[in-house]
Amino acid sequence: MHQRPQAQPAPAAIATPAAARKLAEELMDVMSALLSIIERETELVRAGEIRQALQLENQKGELSRRYMVAVENLKNAQKYLAQVSPELLTTLRRHHDTFRAMLQINLTVLATAHAVSEGIVRGVNTEIQRKNIPSTYTAAGQRATPGPRNMTPLAVSRSL
Repeated sequence: MHQRPQAQPAPAAIATPAAARKLAEELMDVMSALLSIIERETELVRAGEIRQALQLENQKGELSRRYMVAVENLKNAQKYLAQVSPELLTTLRRHHDTFRAMLQINLTVLATAHAVSEGIVRGVNTEIQRKNIPSTYTAAGQRATPGPRNMTPLAVSRSL
């Protein structure tokens, strides 16, 4: 079951440059912590250590939640930040671009791992089916297509 996100209290309006800087630092800290977890996950998946990578899920989820809250707060304060500290906004954008690039690498690694594992499972299934299907021929000498009752389903446990 998925939990519904809890409503976050509305952030106090950003009225000082110090509050704007604190908001920006919070976002950068969350992005850095999330990047650290994502980089670790990428390393583990590349090394084939899927169980260990799955153990990072709770941390990653909490940091993702904090990231979304920080981004929402920043969106609400963007006009003020652009007026008071445009260089800080530029720094945040650069940091966010790096963050997105690292996320893309992580997503590519995860997609590759998924495709490889799916290919392995399909290959195993093909071999099992090939061994279970009787080798028969039609009157015309063509290989007979097996019926559905000759197909044995493959059961896979997704728990590691």
